[in-house]
Amino acid sequence: MKIHDVAILGTGFGGLGMALRLRERPDTDFVVLEKAAGVGGTWRDNTYPGAACDVRSHLYWLSFTEPPEWSRTYGEQAEILRNIERLVEASGLASRIRFNTEVIDATWDDDRLLWRIRTSTDEIIAARHFVAAWGQLNRPSFAGIEGRDRFRGPLFHSARWQHDVPLEGRRVACIGVGPSAAQFIPEVARQAGHLTVFQRTPNYVVPRLDRPYTADEQRVFRAMPFQRDASRQAIYAEHESWHEAMRLGTPVAAGFTAMARAQLESQVSDPALREKLWPDYPIGCKRIMVTDDFYPALVRPNVTLVTSGIVGIEPAGIRTRDGTLHEVDVVIFGTGFETETQLGVADIKGHGGKSLRRAWKPVPEAYLGINVSGFPNLYILYGPNTNLGHSSIILMMECQIDYTLRAIQAASAHGAQALDVKATVMADFNRWLQEELAGSSWAGSCSSWYKHAGGRISNNWPGSVEDYRKRTAVFDIAEYEQIRLAEPASA
Repeated sequence: MKIHDVAILGTGFGGLGMALRLRERPDTDFVVLEKAAGVGGTWRDNTYPGAACDVRSHLYWLSFTEPPEWSRTYGEQAEILRNIERLVEASGLASRIRFNTEVIDATWDDDRLLWRIRTSTDEIIAARHFVAAWGQLNRPSFAGIEGRDRFRGPLFHSARWQHDVPLEGRRVACIGVGPSAAQFIPEVARQAGHLTVFQRTPNYVVPRLDRPYTADEQRVFRAMPFQRDASRQAIYAEHESWHEAMRLGTPVAAGFTAMARAQLESQVSDPALREKLWPDYPIGCKRIMVTDDFYPALVRPNVTLVTSGIVGIEPAGIRTRDGTLHEVDVVIFGTGFETETQLGVADIKGHGGKSLRRAWKPVPEAYLGINVSGFPNLYILYGPNTNLGHSSIILMMECQIDYTLRAIQAASAHGAQALDVKATVMADFNRWLQEELAGSSWAGSCSSWYKHAGGRISNNWPGSVEDYRKRTAVFDIAEYEQIRLAEPASA
């Protein structure tokens, strides 16, 4: 059986970034495993109308690759995916990717010190190191709403958009008002005969101010790349300053709250509707929505906002707790993703058959969001407590990629076949982590995908990107158990 040095799961920014950095090491044999027929991860899956990034385009790219010529200040889904595909084509990375290869589970071999990765066709792929870049936002959630199978019309999740379902003139229901829904609701409202939006909890909304780059700006960026780089650095610095908006009671949080209130009052004149749309929790507790057209969509005459809770879905529509049956022709779920397990495959079995699914109950945790004790040579990109509320997740993944490379290099330099983070190191880190998170807005009085049902914050990093960069800048092998192949018994 061929044994790869590294196997990477996923072709989103994390997996591709890892592969591009490994390609710089010609002596390293690696393979990338992708369940779909193409690259792109979330930007391949989410094709709903209006899909776009809420981080400005110059910051939303791998810093160690040639940046694209963005057409807008905020990249739209089609352009982002096109740029990812061009990156793979230009780098020649496609030859390292095995498409249509779905990973079911992976098991650590304690005797041979390698990972046995099983695919949906029962093929076993062996690798010394396993980099899991399965992401946090790729398993659609239907929010536990019952009766979906009884609805007699088309019903789908925003991440599985059915473009062949006509919406023109029809009665459409949207369940949820999170970031994805806030992008497609304006598009659907322009088509539907009537759109009913079901809101459980409102979000704070701040201006987006998106626009196309002018031809002159494009020429300047092309002729003087340092201007484009300066734009990226300015955006980065601005976003880093926003981190304080994620801390309870800070002046920055107060400023963002005032900005959100001003946006609401300028775009919604009806006091009753304003009241329904204004959150009763601290800003940042749920993801802040960056959009200019969400509120204008809700004040259209063909749009109704419903805030009574949903009992279930019936053949003709949606029943709410006030007893009303809202009859509709199409139901669209904008209910986000299942993020509590953070596990992108059926299970990972580590040292001694230890189950990652079991270890991550009730709450996933890792060291630096990258390593889990008992799972040697497993490196997770965009793992527990590495999400952000204020900047680009690509920046965090680059730190994780660099840390993984340092770990692999350190193992080789010390003659170890495997490294396993010490349980005490991971426990101490997570104790510190939760203490830091206690003062964050995510600890506020809202429910969100940032936070586990039991109240523990399992997704977000408590500091700035710079804080994380410093924590991951040095790999300390003393924090890891070094594992070596057993010496053959002497005669």
